[in-house]
Amino acid sequence: MSEEIINKVAQSKLITLNLEEYYPPGKRVLLDIKEWLFEGIILREKEFRAYLDNHEWAQYQNSYVAMSCSTDAIVPGWAYMLIATKLQPFAKKTIVGSLEDLEVCLYQSIIENLDVSQFNDKPVIIKGCSNKPVPANAYILMTNKLQPVAKSIMYGEACSSVPLFKKK
Repeated sequence: MSEEIINKVAQSKLITLNLEEYYPPGKRVLLDIKEWLFEGIILREKEFRAYLDNHEWAQYQNSYVAMSCSTDAIVPGWAYMLIATKLQPFAKKTIVGSLEDLEVCLYQSIIENLDVSQFNDKPVIIKGCSNKPVPANAYILMTNKLQPVAKSIMYGEACSSVPLFKKK
């Protein structure tokens, strides 16, 4: 006589939180300004402004843009601010930094505005694997957000999780 197989994971009150589900769709663009600098390292204001005036900004419509300079140029803060004014009508979000910095910034905003009341006094597992580029900092941000409300926090999969926090 065979016994019925019981899925104990499915019966548990454990809530799986997948950060990949919060990944904001949209094109990511790294805007390297080195081509707008004299010899890639010197910002000449008049020429720089001319490059900005002649650049096709509409190509960044509904994109997330990370601005940077891949050379060792010293770029004054106002230069990135000026570029941001050109991107503002088109880009969803603009930052100075890498594409990873951009992802962290996006997730930070999402997690800060996330209502976590559904996790109140519940055991939560933050899913570890994802097919989208979820930055490592997003996991820390989510852990910090959940800790005041969750009964416990784990990382990984329900069948093989790592305990991180348990309310006393």
